[in-house]
Amino acid sequence: MQQAFGYMAAIFIGLALGIMGGGGSILTVPVLVYLLGVSPMLSTAYSLFVVGSTSVVGAWGYFRRGLVSLKTAVVFLLPSLLAVFVVRRLLLPVIPQQLFTLGHFALTKDLLVLTGFAALMVVAAASMIRGRPQTEAAPGVGLPPPSAFNYPLIMGIGLGVGTLTGLVGAGGGFLIIPALVLGARLPMKLAVGTSLVIIALNSLIGFGGDLSTGMPIDWGFLLGFLASAVAGIVLGSCLARFISGDRLKPAFGWFTLAMGAFILLRELVFTP
Repeated sequence: MQQAFGYMAAIFIGLALGIMGGGGSILTVPVLVYLLGVSPMLSTAYSLFVVGSTSVVGAWGYFRRGLVSLKTAVVFLLPSLLAVFVVRRLLLPVIPQQLFTLGHFALTKDLLVLTGFAALMVVAAASMIRGRPQTEAAPGVGLPPPSAFNYPLIMGIGLGVGTLTGLVGAGGGFLIIPALVLGARLPMKLAVGTSLVIIALNSLIGFGGDLSTGMPIDWGFLLGFLASAVAGIVLGSCLARFISGDRLKPAFGWFTLAMGAFILLRELVFTP
């Protein structure tokens, strides 16, 4: 029964992605940990695979419509991919399972991942509640002129997002899209399409780093979870014609905020 709820939650994650174009993947790790009993570290690996694969589906649709800035994606991805690979392949495997103890409190690697992810959920929730920047270009306007392209900002945020993706298994779209709109001066739809390409490559490279360390993967379970999420995306894409993602995003943000607060309270206050 609990596994059935987990797969239903995967459909909900895909549904959110299909309707709003992002945000749902932030729930992947909590669903895997609390509903399906997957360990936190393995959940981040599974999340990378699910987020990366679903982003490929979304990115392909934007690419066919010419709504991907390859130049911006390359500038963002160079430091981002390096950070993801270093974190997943070199840093996480050498972090000890128990970092330190303070009285009755013990900070473990799993606790660090879960609380870090919960903090990320709170930040993401604030972004969804507040809303995305509404910078739009005139029809037919493509890439910004070179003088408007902030290379240091784009590469710096790319490095930060790559580190974040590597640590907690989240795509970081709520950070990438504002960076592309404000730093690269991309119209919103072009920023969303480019963001999906970045998230897909970041996540799948990170998952590849996990495979190279010999992390055990239950492919039957993982592909079943992915299939549920993709089914949700297909359904969400159909419903998006009738339901405004911008209207749903604040409500989903409050739900994400509640989930993040639940994880922090459960792991830091109510766990003996």
